[in-house]
Amino acid sequence: MGATRVGPQARAEYLARMRERYQGAPKRKRGALLDEVCAVTGYHRKAAVRLLNRATAPRARGPRRGRPVRYGPQAVRALRTIWEAAGYPWSVRLRALIPTWLPWLQQRQRVSARDATLLGQMSARQMDRALAPAKRTLKKRQYGGTKPGTLLKHHIPIKTDRWDVQIPGFAEIDLVTHSGERADGEFAYTLNLTDIHTTWVESGAVLGKSQERVCAQLDALRQQLPFALAGIDSDNGTEFINAHLYRYCQTHRIQFTRGRPYKKDDNAHIEQKNWTHVRKLLGYVRYDTPEAVAAMNAVFADLRLLQNLFLPTVKLVRKERVGAKVRRVYDAPQTPLARVQACPSAHRIKVAALVAAQRRLDPFALRARIDAGLERVFALARDPRRAVVPSEASVVGAGHAVQALRSAPAPAGRLRRPGPRARPRQNTASTDGTAAGTR
Repeated sequence: MGATRVGPQARAEYLARMRERYQGAPKRKRGALLDEVCAVTGYHRKAAVRLLNRATAPRARGPRRGRPVRYGPQAVRALRTIWEAAGYPWSVRLRALIPTWLPWLQQRQRVSARDATLLGQMSARQMDRALAPAKRTLKKRQYGGTKPGTLLKHHIPIKTDRWDVQIPGFAEIDLVTHSGERADGEFAYTLNLTDIHTTWVESGAVLGKSQERVCAQLDALRQQLPFALAGIDSDNGTEFINAHLYRYCQTHRIQFTRGRPYKKDDNAHIEQKNWTHVRKLLGYVRYDTPEAVAAMNAVFADLRLLQNLFLPTVKLVRKERVGAKVRRVYDAPQTPLARVQACPSAHRIKVAALVAAQRRLDPFALRARIDAGLERVFALARDPRRAVVPSEASVVGAGHAVQALRSAPAPAGRLRRPGPRARPRQNTASTDGTAAGTR
């Protein structure tokens, strides 16, 4: 029977002829025709029935099924422009900042009234779908260069319980190293301060991590806060566990606590901000000159306004276990400034000045100024291979400097990793803010 089978082209012609005979034959003769088709083509009987019952002429295609396209390319382009300028925020946060950023975008590019209305109505899940082609994920890991301090440890208590404060002023602090691939000599650090209740963040760069410089930078950040600094929580590095900072906290009546050694989960809030506010912008290159530190501080001056006045954050409310998975529930997105405004203990004069600045400043111009400042910082990097920047920073579609830094090639050679005893425990929850409770 196999010798009677034909090729694909002859089979198609044969089936076309048999289809006419099969559909025109009476029911009692169709069985014999079906047996012949199965014998010639080798098809299963059910497959042959489907082929012979197929319409001879192609059916006219009807209208497209499913929900019609609602968000056109212009609306998606406007959404992507805001998303890039805001630093690629999570869709829930992106939806919360649309009302503030959209009027400024309409002054810079043409956005129709219909697209503006659609952007205001777009859900967070739909924003994820619209931005899916543009999203890129990059995971990096870098070990710190601080050593544990032993001085005054018995005077500084360990804090391991979760923060449960309802007033501003209790913050976590940490240093982010900018040593590149080697830790010799003196290089820059970024001192980060994150308030637990309001998610307010202050950052400042210092050259080296001497006790006096770190304490002086902490005092400068304290002066910029729109509320009184009531307590700080740090790791066990010598830049924090020292008599100089201890006396400073005692003088200004600031509560001073520390986490457990090599337990980054104890300082999850600040670990998350180290990534979103420092590493994503400055990368992992080496900065070791006073000019680089001054350029970094100029960027941080604009960044504090963009992050605290225009970019909403969310805080973890509770965790729910559903089977083997843990579902995290967050509160409504709010800017750190809005959270500070709701606190009766905040400094009214400073808050009023910040509210006026929020109404006056253009977030797209602020983003462009940050990108221009980042170009100056990258030009002062010790290893330019890890700090590739674009030739120009445009306002529309801002944030390309950050994207170029992400896509820059890694330098040749291996990174030196610490041994098993010195290797810190990886904090898998700090980068996305789930352990810290903020995003």
